[in-house]
Amino acid sequence: MFLHERVQCFRPNTGKGSVLSGWTLDVAYGPEEARPPQTLYSHLFPEADLQQPPSWSLSNATIINEEVLNAMLKEVCAALLEADVNIKLVKQLRENVKSAIDLEEMASGLNKRRMIQHAVFKELVKLVDPGVKAWTPTKGKNNVIMFVGLQGSGKTTTCSKLAYYYQRKGWKTCLICADTFRAGAFDQLKQNATKARIPFYGSYTEMDPVVIAAEGVEKFTSENFEIIIVDTSGRHKQEDSLFEEMLQVSNAVQPDNIVYVMDASIGQACEAQAKAFKDKVDVASVIVTKLDGHAKGGGALSAVAATRSPIIFIGTGEHIDDFEPFKTQPFISKLLGMGDIEGLIDRVNELKLDDNEELIDKLKHGQFTLRDMYEQFQNIMKMGPFGQIMGMIPGFGTDFMSKGNEQESMARLKKLMTIMDSMNDQELDSKDGAKLFSKMPNRIQRVARGSGVATRDVQELLTQYTKFAQMVKKMGGIKGLFKGGDMSKNVNPSQMAKLNQQMAKMMDPRVLHHMGGMAGLQSMMRQFQQGAAGNMKGMMGFNNM
Repeated sequence: MFLHERVQCFRPNTGKGSVLSGWTLDVAYGPEEARPPQTLYSHLFPEADLQQPPSWSLSNATIINEEVLNAMLKEVCAALLEADVNIKLVKQLRENVKSAIDLEEMASGLNKRRMIQHAVFKELVKLVDPGVKAWTPTKGKNNVIMFVGLQGSGKTTTCSKLAYYYQRKGWKTCLICADTFRAGAFDQLKQNATKARIPFYGSYTEMDPVVIAAEGVEKFTSENFEIIIVDTSGRHKQEDSLFEEMLQVSNAVQPDNIVYVMDASIGQACEAQAKAFKDKVDVASVIVTKLDGHAKGGGALSAVAATRSPIIFIGTGEHIDDFEPFKTQPFISKLLGMGDIEGLIDRVNELKLDDNEELIDKLKHGQFTLRDMYEQFQNIMKMGPFGQIMGMIPGFGTDFMSKGNEQESMARLKKLMTIMDSMNDQELDSKDGAKLFSKMPNRIQRVARGSGVATRDVQELLTQYTKFAQMVKKMGGIKGLFKGGDMSKNVNPSQMAKLNQQMAKMMDPRVLHHMGGMAGLQSMMRQFQQGAAGNMKGMMGFNNM
């Protein structure tokens, strides 16, 4: 089945707008102040006046015919061209969809909308997927990764991001600065590594990058590091001497993977550069940076796909955790506002919540303490930037939450945790913490003084806790919800409906509306229930392709 979540979007000042329901578009109205921030779609497929997906004619048509198909393809192709995608690729996409869809030959019982949706989705995936399996490191062995790329592409920062990404997943990572050409390169890497607590190697006196790289790899290999990242000097395809140096470094360290770091802002012009690097050394992977504030991302991604080197990660911001794996189908899904349930479940699984038997036992009995809430706040912080998490929920773009709002939400969460840091064990572990504070109001004043906040902030925290505790108490009465194994077998539909109703009551009405109301929430919960990656293909509507 296809996802049918709903996204509310507005044009400024025109009084017109659109609601994208999976692929279904309705008309809506709203003022300028209600307009959400730019979506991921706006970064890759922008239009001059409307920073959101084009109004596909497919949705409003009562009869699907050749005229409707042509109008829809015209809008999609116009958006791709605006995104700097090569005109030959756009033309090929149009021809492929047209050849795959023969409306006159289709049997009357077939869902023509669904067939068109499948065809367009498939071609969008092909635009950014070279069809080559990406290299992955092997746990327990030395994996040497060498970074190459143009000057100013964000190579050094990306090295730190990759090391931090694997460090968070439990790998033993390190960094080596073999960039002796750019002044301050070692200082930058040293600062990034120190901030992320990642071991590093470099030299202020040795000027031969080959020597530094070889010594660093030898040192970290002997210390059994699993991810050894070598940062090299930025270079240009016209600089033969620097290209020769890059080849020497590669021969010296014998990397398991050579990563080409590409600046997305140069658009399809990156294709010639990427091919030049690949001709000189065996580039096995690509990381695309600066994919968060320009109009050429679509061109850059499609150009890289043309080089037959798979994109493994994308950089979506300046912070060290603005970095995520690139998976083609989930990426296109998020691009169209359809979410990435697979990625969201992966993030949740990384927290290993199933290993916390004590918490699971409490939830079964409907118990939830302030300490439990504190631990859940910690888990939320570990999952990464709020904006990324929101982008994985169907109906929300990656940039649904602006950078300012994201920072404000993170600061508010940290403030609540600071308040709980000032509570004693009795207060944190009480089965009814809110009642304990209401019986002894002086506790609120003490906690407020200890955390440096107003008493109303402590009261607000207790109000939030009470809502969570009430919901957990009701969830504890749903049989099978906290059993191991396949939740779809443990929880019957009526019990799941009760859970959805409880969640809907707790949610901000505006957020619930953005998800498509109760129908959108139920659809998302069904996907969680079905269990993640193995079912993603079916959820995205590929079973019949």
